[in-house]
Amino acid sequence: MISKQMSRLILAAGLPLLAFGQAPPRIAPVPTDPLELSPGRVRAANTSATRKAALDLLARARDNYSLRRAKQAYDLKINFVVDSLGQTDYDGAWEVEDLFVPGQGLHWMAQAAAGYTLTGIASNGELYAEGPGSAVPLRLEEARGILLHPLPSAAYASRESIRTSAATFRGAVLTCIMLSTSKKAAMPALGRAWEESEECIDPQSGLLRVHSEAPGRYIVYDYSNAPQLGGHVLARTVTVTEAGRIVSRISVEKLEEPTVADPSLFVPTARMRARGRFIEMTGETKIVRLHGQGPFTSAMTQRTVCIFGVVTPTGELVEGHSLQPSDPNSHAALEDAGQIDFSALTPAGAPPQQHFVFVIEKFVTPP
Repeated sequence: MISKQMSRLILAAGLPLLAFGQAPPRIAPVPTDPLELSPGRVRAANTSATRKAALDLLARARDNYSLRRAKQAYDLKINFVVDSLGQTDYDGAWEVEDLFVPGQGLHWMAQAAAGYTLTGIASNGELYAEGPGSAVPLRLEEARGILLHPLPSAAYASRESIRTSAATFRGAVLTCIMLSTSKKAAMPALGRAWEESEECIDPQSGLLRVHSEAPGRYIVYDYSNAPQLGGHVLARTVTVTEAGRIVSRISVEKLEEPTVADPSLFVPTARMRARGRFIEMTGETKIVRLHGQGPFTSAMTQRTVCIFGVVTPTGELVEGHSLQPSDPNSHAALEDAGQIDFSALTPAGAPPQQHFVFVIEKFVTPP
């Protein structure tokens, strides 16, 4: 299975945000978190020079992780431990190994102590695998994506709203870049908007330090004793937190150029071919939904809950869970997200696809 560069789409659903002449409700800010690095003043990159500077920094960080795009052969072995309290599948220890050789393809294996095993091959644009279920487990796809293509694609970033802020993290001065499709929406002067992703990068090294697709979910990269290959530097360890709690710890055990690889590793088995093309992970989708009865006034408050999960090839949300579980609307948000039909996200005639999805549920309440 090949996971593409993150591409993002925001769809509006639910009630219209505002009817003509209505005053906007007060928006509750993004919850405080030690890893939310942009709580202060945020500046819009609204000139060609400031946009170019932000996009260039994103490109530098993105290229560092683009081993396959750079046609760099590699043998990557990682392990990670999931502790989601059962909110996602297959808690416990995992082992994953990727072998990539330009011109031959990708062969990868994953195994969970809880009993899940998957072997995948990508060659000549075709994806095949042997494994259970109709979707790749969220934490497995998450771990591979975090290490091989964590940042949004250049095409996505270049057409989005861009805002920046300066931050200090573990002694390093970082530039945090916030991206959103909400170009016309009013953005807060202080702090991050709910729809924005946030990429905090060291401008000196060009290394990604903190990555957050949605408030409440943060991925921290630690480059101590970092493995290097062909000019690429990967984090030695990565920590994933949700709602202030560590849910996954990822460690890179090996990153090296492979010795001569057996060509048969990149040839689908008869069982793989009989199963047909495997699931293609196509990126990330964001959907915004609004709940509440108008007319809205500035005396009302809009509270937000983000639901994170995987959309299967049949358009169902699986492994969905709240990134703000203590919010009083968390249960209602999860129930609403679970009733959405996501099948329209897969084009007719396309191969099987699954997506990460963030459903941004907004609840407007009276004063």
